[in-house]
Amino acid sequence: MTKNRIALALAAPFAAAVLALAGPAHAAETELKLEKVEIDLADLPRLQSGARTFVNYCLGCHGAELVRYNTLVQLGLTEQQVKDNLMFTAEKIGGYMRTAMRPADGKEWFGVAPPDLSVIARARGADWLYTYLRGFYRDPSTVTGWNNTVFPTVAMPNVFEHLQGDRVRKEEPVMRDGKEVGDGHGGVLTRVTFETIRPGSQTPVEFDRTVRDLVNFLVWMGEPVQDQRKQIGFFALLAIGVLIVLSYLLYKEYWKDVH
Repeated sequence: MTKNRIALALAAPFAAAVLALAGPAHAAETELKLEKVEIDLADLPRLQSGARTFVNYCLGCHGAELVRYNTLVQLGLTEQQVKDNLMFTAEKIGGYMRTAMRPADGKEWFGVAPPDLSVIARARGADWLYTYLRGFYRDPSTVTGWNNTVFPTVAMPNVFEHLQGDRVRKEEPVMRDGKEVGDGHGGVLTRVTFETIRPGSQTPVEFDRTVRDLVNFLVWMGEPVQDQRKQIGFFALLAIGVLIVLSYLLYKEYWKDVH
């Protein structure tokens, strides 16, 4: 087997996992405007908070098999802190962040094996993940009893139920001067709202912060060295710029006496 074929064989499971979430979701998305989320990969407390949320709420079903546990020391943690607080699915600090769920069980319970999340932020984008994770609502018509604003009929239930609480989706007609506004096709324009029927353990502001930190961590996890890469790229461009100037000056000096 050639090196290229070996690389493809190794990459296939991860590509299939990402496409399982990214591909079908694309077809099912609504035209909902995505909410912006602030990403700060230099904020270590936020990254640590996101890592804690990830291992507590995501790692039970989703893995991150391109990331090793010892990579988390880049978040300002010691190896012992990682072992004591974040390492639940490996015996050695150099082990991969594998899910605690067997893929076969995931497929049986949800209809599809939950995908690996190593590069989901790069595939989907931070704003999509932020809007998606905050977009769950109760829907008795689905298998799980949950639905999502940007991924209708998603197989994933709301794992943050006790943090966010329960809410239901409502459609109300748009009113103007006491009358319903038509949509131009014989129907009525509607406005989608959500009503909380049971509050969660966090306030809406606290929950938004929890999801923001989780998305921040997912972005970091997709490329842990991206800050270093950007710094190296900046200095590389700076060095190239200096060389261009020096080359031009050398050119001028060399040809100044040539007529």
